[in-house]
Amino acid sequence: MPLLLASTSRYRRELLERLRLPLHIARPEVDETPGATESVPAMAARLARAKADAIARQHPGSWVIGADQAAELDGHPLGKPGHREAAIAQLTAMSGRQVRFHTAVCLVRDDHVLEAQDITTVRFRDLAEAEIERYVDVEQPFDCAGSFKSEGLGITLFEAIESTDPTALVGLPLIALSRMLREAGFDLP
Repeated sequence: MPLLLASTSRYRRELLERLRLPLHIARPEVDETPGATESVPAMAARLARAKADAIARQHPGSWVIGADQAAELDGHPLGKPGHREAAIAQLTAMSGRQVRFHTAVCLVRDDHVLEAQDITTVRFRDLAEAEIERYVDVEQPFDCAGSFKSEGLGITLFEAIESTDPTALVGLPLIALSRMLREAGFDLP
């Protein structure tokens, strides 16, 4: 069965390649502006579905995976920093605090929709300014929500990670997605 990933994220592609299924990548054109009163979990779910729907409309009969992740600090979304100063500011704000990451995944084929969401809580240790700057300069996590890469050196910034799926924090909850793919008829071990 055709399977498309509605994302150009290399992190999501690398995670999905673990499942060893034939895969095509498609770039969804979706407005990712948060709604004025939209909660962070609702935003992640809406964007995952919108990305999958956008590509599914272009490829009828194909299964399409859409995903989105939104970080939340004190009820407010944290986006991708984009540059050094914003990454330093985000990590400084998260120092000694808990941040929740809402990772939504949606599997769509025509009118058939399967959805799931994982919540990962990251507890940051107290970070000194010099530690933050060294980390940002070495890893340059400018394309990552929360300004870190947990699969890399970012792991040194934490006291703990609490999640039901360790892949969710990287951007795609493979446990939930594997369940959905099996339900859709894909053969997975």
